[in-house]
Amino acid sequence: MPRTRGQQISLRDTPYYHCVSRCVRGAFLSGEDPGSGASIEHRRAWDERRLLFLASVFAIGIYGYGEMNNHLHVVLYINAEKAAKWSTLDVLKRWHKLHKETLFTRQYVRGESLPDYAMTLVESSAETFRNRLMDVSWFVKELDEPIARKADFEDQCTGRFWEGRFKSQSLLDEAALAACMAYVVLNPLRAKINPTPETSDFTSVKKRFFATTHQKQAKQLYPFVGNH
Repeated sequence: MPRTRGQQISLRDTPYYHCVSRCVRGAFLSGEDPGSGASIEHRRAWDERRLLFLASVFAIGIYGYGEMNNHLHVVLYINAEKAAKWSTLDVLKRWHKLHKETLFTRQYVRGESLPDYAMTLVESSAETFRNRLMDVSWFVKELDEPIARKADFEDQCTGRFWEGRFKSQSLLDEAALAACMAYVVLNPLRAKINPTPETSDFTSVKKRFFATTHQKQAKQLYPFVGNH
């Protein structure tokens, strides 16, 4: 019997995870539409923009990512310590970037006075949101769903765009993390999507290479182990 997502992801074991979202058969993230022959390369920009936006909202850092024609690799770091330090206001402001606020959470963020029962609801909601903002399943859900809606609209179809379950792999030590990063970086080269890592559009390695040439950290990516 396959393990549940909760069993696959355990912060007691590791905060590092390799996740893969794959399109259903016949759907693509890049290349050419198999029916019309039209280029759909712009979808890779959708993925990258959404991914980097989510990294600014969640307590989940991006170590690396790489986009293939029909699937997306991301290497994630769950920063539980960061999430624990957020105030109720911090959590709500972040969550409101993703979802519409409730009456009480909106009033709280505005600094309006709330009765005790409403404060209890706000604080309870904030704790739920805090847990979601450090949850890999929620991160992938918030990544995949908007992309699917855009692609379905563009393709003028309905139904699944992504496979029902994303794949996740625990990275238990630095060696596993390094090996996974190498795999993600080299994948577009093996598939002949890009000739070299530093010219690989819509990949983390290109962002890190560009930042390094300017003697900077790639701000939207999580620092490598030892470079925090």
